[in-house]
Amino acid sequence: MSAADEPSRAEQDPDLVVGVLADVPAIDRLLDYSVPARFADRIAIGSVVRVPLQGRRVRGWVLEIRRGAPAGLTLREITKVSGIGPDAEMLDLARWAAHRWSGRLLSFVRAGTPERTVSTLAVPARREAVRVDRSAGAATTAPAVPFAQEALSLGRQALNDGGPGGVTVLRWPPGIARLGFARAALQDGPALLLTPSQHEADGLARALRAEGHWIARHPNDWAAGAAGATVIGCRAAAWAPVGGLRSVVVFDEHDARYQDERAPTWNARDVAVQRARRAGVPCVLVSPIPSLEALRAAPLLSASRSTERSGWPAVTVVDRRELDPREGLYSSEVVEALRGDGPVVVVHNRTGRAKLLACTRCGELCRCEECGAAMHSLVLPDGRTRRLRCAASGHERPEVCSGCGATRLAVLRPGVGRVRDDVEALVSEPVFEVTAAGTSGPSLGAGEAGTGADQSPRVWVGTEAVLHRVRRAAVVVFLDLDQDLFAPRYRGTEQTLAMLALAARMLGGRRGAGRMVLQTRNPDHEVIQAVLHGDPTRWSAAEAVRREALKLPPYAALALLEGPGAASFASGLSTRPEITVLGPTDGRYLVRAADQEALADGLAARARPLERLRIAVDPRGA
Repeated sequence: MSAADEPSRAEQDPDLVVGVLADVPAIDRLLDYSVPARFADRIAIGSVVRVPLQGRRVRGWVLEIRRGAPAGLTLREITKVSGIGPDAEMLDLARWAAHRWSGRLLSFVRAGTPERTVSTLAVPARREAVRVDRSAGAATTAPAVPFAQEALSLGRQALNDGGPGGVTVLRWPPGIARLGFARAALQDGPALLLTPSQHEADGLARALRAEGHWIARHPNDWAAGAAGATVIGCRAAAWAPVGGLRSVVVFDEHDARYQDERAPTWNARDVAVQRARRAGVPCVLVSPIPSLEALRAAPLLSASRSTERSGWPAVTVVDRRELDPREGLYSSEVVEALRGDGPVVVVHNRTGRAKLLACTRCGELCRCEECGAAMHSLVLPDGRTRRLRCAASGHERPEVCSGCGATRLAVLRPGVGRVRDDVEALVSEPVFEVTAAGTSGPSLGAGEAGTGADQSPRVWVGTEAVLHRVRRAAVVVFLDLDQDLFAPRYRGTEQTLAMLALAARMLGGRRGAGRMVLQTRNPDHEVIQAVLHGDPTRWSAAEAVRREALKLPPYAALALLEGPGAASFASGLSTRPEITVLGPTDGRYLVRAADQEALADGLAARARPLERLRIAVDPRGA
């Protein structure tokens, strides 16, 4: 009998037994404990308890309730009922996620548990709605409301028809009016609203609370969400309880921040979709550049071409093929932008990116003929012969230009620190540098985190991290977009387009509000054309054909194996006909199956080795 079939509340019974999942990663099974009479009326599926284990008391969750201890065994008693945890429905969702991402159930049960002890779900006194003047935000929110309402209606209709649907993809330009979409979702009752960042969640929660809505900001307001408030939060909020859930909205569903980089590598978007389907409520995935996974899983609703085009900023494309690589990265268009008015952000992704080689005669990039990724120079063991090699496919060829046959190649690899020095010399004013390690500038030490607000810098230089650090800009310059377009990852173009969409939002998310300057040797690339024309289908159509031909997600399912136990685990998987194992490459194995179900079943059927093993399902860096 499953946990869902068991009584949700324990009865007064001296022979009561509970199956407890201990908060100990090494123990991946339920442990039986008896329930003292004083706790019997407080025990329910999902209760957080304390139990004795190996000489100490540990936290655990009640996942099963039954009567009668195993014959001949004397069970130890639970020592404390701490509070409320995930209910039976969320525990079932956690079991699904553990299978889907080949992880331990404990990881997902922890995610659904409040950070602070919750003993009751008392509903607080409701405030009267605050009358506010919405006219100030009408220009940005009003056009979005009808589309949000239509998307929710499509989801409800699909559910009413008895199909497995209920999910709609809504494509809206970068200036997403989250407040308008949220208002539409709240019209039917409590909703779950997910955003990629804490800053966005905080702003949306403040705006809705000012209008008198009952809002629970996850994780602090866990109990209010369980009692029936609308929940707003980031990735972890996908596991937040919502009493009387009526709809789910995921903003920027394409954003990589929804996926946990630690194993199990679960994605909040997929959890939210599964949760909506189980609850029988509509789910809307909102994005300016919907992912291929979303487009393949649900129908698309988009704004008119004029609305969508006007929602993207003006774009200047600088074709560097006509420039000598030795002249550097600072074209006349870039210098003009740097010396203009308004805040300027310069993006240059050097750390962690592929080295780029370009022909000194024609300027052509050295790209792999098989997958299109950038190639780097490889010196053979004789110490004299050099060849070009692709890190993604392993393809090699002689070190010559495929365009003109020249043998002189230039390496394009200036670091962001050098770029900052160059830009500072060009503009003759302080320039701040932002990387994942922190912010540095005239008043900040290198790598020291700081806002620099007192300095009010006009020019910022950094890696992609600068797009998350600066809120508004007049111009965003990408010095060398090819480093991102041809990075040796199958999601390289998708991640580049997401980065450009983030820059577009920084510029105001509308035509005439700001300008992007893109320097590239591939001006006809579908990513650049998509941004230039405000038409994401130019990218998605080409990318779908490419991934389907190469059997990449969403047309296949991938998992990455690494660690000392990867070899033995992979050898067992290779015997299954529905699984293909590639590798090893640098000690890692890539596992491929036709779909997620086949991959999950194959990984679950193989016993884990004693050695350490990391399984990353849907690896974004592969």
